[in-house]
Amino acid sequence: MNLGKTYVDGGWKPGTGSDLHSVLHVLRVNFEKILTRNRWSTLSQSVTALFRSWNSLVASRRNVAHHYDLDETLFRTCLDHDMHYSCAYFRNPNADLEQAQRAKCRHIARKLCLRPGLRVLDIGCGWGSLALYLAEHHQVHVTGLTLSVEQLKVAKQRAIERGLSDKVNFQLQDYRQHQAQYDRVVSVGKFENVGKAAYRKFFACVDRALNNPGIALIHAIADQQRAGAVNPWIRQHIFPGGHIPSAGQVAPAIEQSRLAIADLECWRGHYALTLAEWNRRFQDNRDRFASKPGEAFCRMWEFYLVLCQTAFEVGHLAVHHWQLCKGDPTAIPITRDYLYAD
Repeated sequence: MNLGKTYVDGGWKPGTGSDLHSVLHVLRVNFEKILTRNRWSTLSQSVTALFRSWNSLVASRRNVAHHYDLDETLFRTCLDHDMHYSCAYFRNPNADLEQAQRAKCRHIARKLCLRPGLRVLDIGCGWGSLALYLAEHHQVHVTGLTLSVEQLKVAKQRAIERGLSDKVNFQLQDYRQHQAQYDRVVSVGKFENVGKAAYRKFFACVDRALNNPGIALIHAIADQQRAGAVNPWIRQHIFPGGHIPSAGQVAPAIEQSRLAIADLECWRGHYALTLAEWNRRFQDNRDRFASKPGEAFCRMWEFYLVLCQTAFEVGHLAVHHWQLCKGDPTAIPITRDYLYAD
């Protein structure tokens, strides 16, 4: 907490010939194991982690507004042209961000086994990037849910500009209040904000929304070790109410529903590459934000990006793809060959 606070306040800076990434990387190399071991030293810490991730309907809206209702210009500066605010899929480590985000969309679409005319629910649709891709390239009808007023406005405008208003329907609504049913359910980068206490409720809602037979794909950041409390600086300044789950926390919640795990894929290193590119683009335009909203904001934003990048490089974070089926298991091929065929 103090490392981040003093950096944002201008109390220190990397030495000559170094940069923020170098500093945080070497700190993680030396201290990550110690911090991981110590954070589970008492029962009180695990109880605290649970209550800090308890997200009511009101708290969820407040937490989303804290981060996602920031100036749209900031996100347009950092993200790819299509504004995907989630881990890209680098089939080639040298691919640019636009190529990697399109590869992510193709990969997800194949896991959903889409056919023209199917109805898809996108939980946590952001600025509509994935929903618009699926509607445009697979001729499906997509309903996207977001709690961000700013994201909703942008998503609707983008649908109009791309002539897809008849195929996408963006709504300002919590997934727990949504009642319609769909052939497919997808959620990218939302589950980390659900909160540990609501995992069972989340998959119950996915189950309720999914027709029988049906397929769901949940794309989420995951802790490769035993999950604990979220980094306190991240929790205070970036994602209040968030929790990074381990596979061992997610699987029991799925088992309480009528959903079955068809496949679990682990993406290692992809988010580190994504975050590095977001930070590179931010640094290229940093002067625009140093004048307004100011230098402290710039330091906060770059500390967030690099802190997360090093967590995927040196720490034990990854991205998990939970492919779930309801009813007929033969709707999904029994090997992964279909994901990689031309």
